[in-house]
Amino acid sequence: MEKKLKILCISDQIDPQVYSPGIKERFGDVDLILSAGDLPLYYLDFIISILNKPLYFIFGNHHTKDLKHYTKQNEATLVQGLEESEFLGCGAVHIGSNVKTEGKFIVAGLGGCMRYNNGQNQFSDFEMFLEILKLIPKLFWNRIVKGRFLDILLTHAPPKGIHDKKDMCHLGFKSFLWFMKAFKPKFLVHGHIHLYDLADVRVTRWENTHVINAYSHYVIDLGDYNGFDRN
Repeated sequence: MEKKLKILCISDQIDPQVYSPGIKERFGDVDLILSAGDLPLYYLDFIISILNKPLYFIFGNHHTKDLKHYTKQNEATLVQGLEESEFLGCGAVHIGSNVKTEGKFIVAGLGGCMRYNNGQNQFSDFEMFLEILKLIPKLFWNRIVKGRFLDILLTHAPPKGIHDKKDMCHLGFKSFLWFMKAFKPKFLVHGHIHLYDLADVRVTRWENTHVINAYSHYVIDLGDYNGFDRN
């Protein structure tokens, strides 16, 4: 029997179920880890150290002090001269404004949120569209070589009108709707929107894409996704 693929998605909150001695028993069977932002890099380091699985991450609008170190270099490494407290992680791959292939998955990343106070890693909708344009050459290459543009879009903010809020900080990007319509990822995994009520919707299907709020943690079991919605 073919093994079911699983993805551990995390964002915004250090989850005691993940940051615990029992992490390997709970999540040791995942194939990939995706961090949708607003998490400290020591937390990502802990997860990789125990699970020893590939971890892709983006920055949100908090915990951005190390963002300056992730420009053209995508592999998280020690930067000469940094103090020990500023360790950049252990094997995590920053995928902001980039496209990567990991095993059977093609993942693209778009970090940041809607501009609300001119802070770091904030964008207008047009600026986010310009970030999307950076992905297009690799996406079309994937379409030619692999038969599809991508499988997963990893973002911090949600798409406009899906899981977002009315305040400017938590408003979603309209450009993400265009992206999903044009490139048809199977999943869009985002963070930024905290879930405090068990009745809150975590997963919504929009056209061909399952939009998933990764707040705290969420496991995508690909055996569960065969074309129907889940809340």
